[in-house]
Amino acid sequence: MEPITLTTERLVLRPFRGGDADEVHAACQDPDIQRWTVVPSPYTHADAELFTRKLSPGGWQDDSMYNFAVVLRDGGAVTGALGINRRNLHGMYEVGFWTAKEHRGLGYTTEAVRAAAHWTFTSLGGDRLEWRAEVGNEPSRAVARRAGFRMEGEQRSGLLNKGVRRDIWVGALLPSDLGLPGAHPYLPATAPTAAPSADLSSGPVPGLPTGVSTAP
Repeated sequence: MEPITLTTERLVLRPFRGGDADEVHAACQDPDIQRWTVVPSPYTHADAELFTRKLSPGGWQDDSMYNFAVVLRDGGAVTGALGINRRNLHGMYEVGFWTAKEHRGLGYTTEAVRAAAHWTFTSLGGDRLEWRAEVGNEPSRAVARRAGFRMEGEQRSGLLNKGVRRDIWVGALLPSDLGLPGAHPYLPATAPTAAPSADLSSGPVPGLPTGVSTAP
């Protein structure tokens, strides 16, 4: 896919450039980013160069992941990173993000996630956008909730981060959550109907050989 740019009230989500490496490197020195995300630790300038110059452009070229630099409209400073990753060929995607320490608490990442979700559903034909984070990553979960994601539970050993498997929280956003149509019809599960109980007053009980008593 040809890289695109998204614009919100306060932000521009654009493809990463080689010139972003310094800001990415500086932001990823934050211990919280290294602890809670899968970026390398320690994070070197070579890692930032690889991410901005090779991995991010490559993801657009092979349609596997769409990484955006989240920058301020009025100044161009990189506030964070956001990626939309293709999970499979059936309309499922995953969002990931980090926010530079000095730009936290201002709602930038929530604003960026909402814009990226809308683009995923309207331009990529997405039917489900997942958010996954290690159990305990409360700031990430707060962003997902504010963006409209519904929390769906936990997965044991759902994340491999720096050689260690960790439990994760999982949430999802659907097109209907944003008032948008999906690419495919969606039929939610209904509450299960209780199965009728076996009549033990006479006759054999289904599943038991004739002559086996169910009485105490």
